Amino acid sequence: MKKFLLSFFGLFAIATAAFFIFAPSVFEKQTNMVDGKSLPPITPEAQELHDSLMIVDLHGDTLLWKRKITDSVDRGHIDLQRLQQGNVGLQIFSSVTKTPRGQNYDSNSADTDQITLLAIAQLQPYRTWFSILERQLWHATKLGRAVADSDGAITLISKPADIDGLSGNDRPIGVLFSAEGLQSLEGKRANLQKLYDAGMRMAGLVHFFDNELAGSMHGEKKGGLTDFGRQIVTDMEDMGMIVDIAHSSHATVAEVLKIARRPVVSSHGGLQAVCGVNRNLTDEEIKGVAATGGVIGLGYWDGAMCDTDPKSVAKAVKHVRDLVGIEFVALGSDFDGAVTTRFDTSGIVHITQAFMDAGFNEDEIRAVMGLNALRVLRQGMSPLKDLPKQAVEPTQESSQ
Repeated sequence: MKKFLLSFFGLFAIATAAFFIFAPSVFEKQTNMVDGKSLPPITPEAQELHDSLMIVDLHGDTLLWKRKITDSVDRGHIDLQRLQQGNVGLQIFSSVTKTPRGQNYDSNSADTDQITLLAIAQLQPYRTWFSILERQLWHATKLGRAVADSDGAITLISKPADIDGLSGNDRPIGVLFSAEGLQSLEGKRANLQKLYDAGMRMAGLVHFFDNELAGSMHGEKKGGLTDFGRQIVTDMEDMGMIVDIAHSSHATVAEVLKIARRPVVSSHGGLQAVCGVNRNLTDEEIKGVAATGGVIGLGYWDGAMCDTDPKSVAKAVKHVRDLVGIEFVALGSDFDGAVTTRFDTSGIVHITQAFMDAGFNEDEIRAVMGLNALRVLRQGMSPLKDLPKQAVEPTQESSQ
């Protein structure tokens, strides 16, 4: 019997170890995928232009997964090598802290959470198992470690002046810390300062469920801002943290756009005019974002574009350009965000090719691929007291 028990517990220990070693990577391989469908060849002209661009991606969820950004891996969409291959100049990494069981675009309760199990399976620090705030602070630590381990290849962006270092032939890749919903505040206003001190400079108010700040487009009530949410929006703008309306309900979007004193971002998503998924922006919401001087980051997965063809991204850009102007649209891939795309970050040149094929000129392509986003980041990270008055009072002219 003793031999049997020793054998049993030995096998159990091996099985347990194998689960914690292999399960997270297997799960990610099944979650963040490239569909492998055909893409048109890249012309020499498109490659030459692409290699000269400053490219900014407003949204990637790589910090959620058990791997280092500096490691080259055979899964997911983003790592340092693939950022370099894609000529990405600045990548915003968002922190996902809670997702509901049975997650869908229509209606989700805030009562369940799948990230707790993932945090345990990935053997994250114990403090992150049952605290959403600690999960977000852990993601900030992971990003900081990636910067430290990159031997100068990655640099953290936390103020407008940092963007100046992203130019030149030997430029590092900038990374900026964001949030996929501020449920991580755990209802406490003081926790926003903790996140800011950890490097956060942009944050979505909600994710797939209603929280203490606001209603989600995918929540049960889909209401607007709460009193706490209004206070947090004001605090974010005061300290230089950009407000992201991605995943917000229509009521929340309307209220944020009404009270905004700074450029507002929709970091990742699509447009109702191109893809009628509920999370995508209406024309009136597009006009509202433009009126703040903000940008709309367009994603590459079917929930944003109703397919994964880069041509659809070009079609969405054209719609924004014709409606409000080319200066209000940018890229927001949602890479590593439990989505399937046509290519990973090393293949962003396919977006450049699609823009050229759609007839956009060089200035328009440069604007959408990165310069529009850089403008908004510079404005949004500046402390409000340091901005000239006209820069914090959006005019109706910007939405024409």
